[in-house]
This record gives sequence, structure tokens and C-alpha cells, in this order.
Amino acid sequence: MGTSIAALGWAFVSTGAVAERAVPIPAAKLDVPRAGNDQVAVFAGGCFWGLEAVFEHVRGVRSVQSGYAGGTATTATYDQVSTERTGHAEAVRIVYDPAQVSYATLLRVFFSVAHDPTQLNRQTPDVGPSYRSAVFPQTPQQRLVARRYMAQLGAAKAYPRAIVTKIEGGAFYPAEAYHQDFWRKNPTHPYIVRWDKPKVAAFRVGFPALAR
Repeated sequence: MGTSIAALGWAFVSTGAVAERAVPIPAAKLDVPRAGNDQVAVFAGGCFWGLEAVFEHVRGVRSVQSGYAGGTATTATYDQVSTERTGHAEAVRIVYDPAQVSYATLLRVFFSVAHDPTQLNRQTPDVGPSYRSAVFPQTPQQRLVARRYMAQLGAAKAYPRAIVTKIEGGAFYPAEAYHQDFWRKNPTHPYIVRWDKPKVAAFRVGFPALAR
């Protein structure tokens, strides 16, 4: 499970460590209004361990839950999703306070450091449609903001290759208990050390005011 963070619109060295200069991709020109109660965002981009690790460090995020999106409830288990025949994507459900962090800001983090949106049906070293890059909007406003932001990034040529992220629909199903908080429970796991710690480091460098 996991993802490479090379070529994400930042300056990274080939090992995946943060280089001396790390500049995030442009902010979105359109955003969901910052009003109301806690809101939910669902993103998929490779192993949910890394996505969870990054978004748990974002100021204004209340909780992050790993799970499966885009398939059905009957096959939303790790063993079945791993067959790559269920239609699910490994994803995270983020509950956030819109008074502290906006949906567009979460999107910026997602496209900057949480995964590589130019990899089709994979996030190195993991291969298969369950590791695809996808946004699962929870409201029509989120769908519009995501669509506009992807178009903005494409027009700005923010990446050396085309963005392959899809905007999808479908329910979110929580993953098994042993997948939750995996980063915090297993900080020395080789996979976490190799693939996910560099993402969190990159987030802290690129978004210091947003990190906690």
C-alpha cells in the first residue's frame, strides 16, 4: 500500500524526501462557502494509510477515517477490495470545520502532497483500480469546486503529465479497525517510513500555517 510523491507540483528528490525548495500548487480560485456545521470530504489516492496520515495533521480537521468508496456494502472489505474487482477505491472520509479550513484548501493538500494525481490506477508501489485517484463530492458545491480546480490545475500545467483524477459518486464504507490510525499506531512500519512520512514532512514544509 502507498504512493510516490514525486512530481506533485513540488520539488522532490528522487528518494521521496523533501527537497530544499517545496512550493505548493496554486490555490483554487473557487471555494465552498465557509459556513455552517462540520462538513465531510471524501478523497481517494492510493493507500489510505498515507492519506489519513496527511489529513490528520491539517488544522481544522476533526477526524479522518480510512475506508472504501465507489462500490457496494457487500464487498467493502479489504480482502475483497484487494481483488481489484469490486469497484471500490481506498479512500478517506474527512470531517472538518469549515470555519477553520475550507474544502478547496483540503483539495489543494490532496493534489499537492497526499498523492500523485497523474498516476492512473496506481500509486507507486501499489497497482490496481482500488488505488486510483478520485474525488467523491458530498454536495453539488463540492463537485463544482473540484471540477473547476482540476481544470485550473490542468490549464496551469501544474504537473509534468496530465491529471487522471476522476470525480465519482458512491457511498463510503469504513475499513477494518486495524487500518484506522495506522500511522499513529505503527510509526516504525517500513511502509509508513518509506512512503508516508515523506508526505507528512512535505505537508509541514509547504503548509506551515495549516499544520498542527
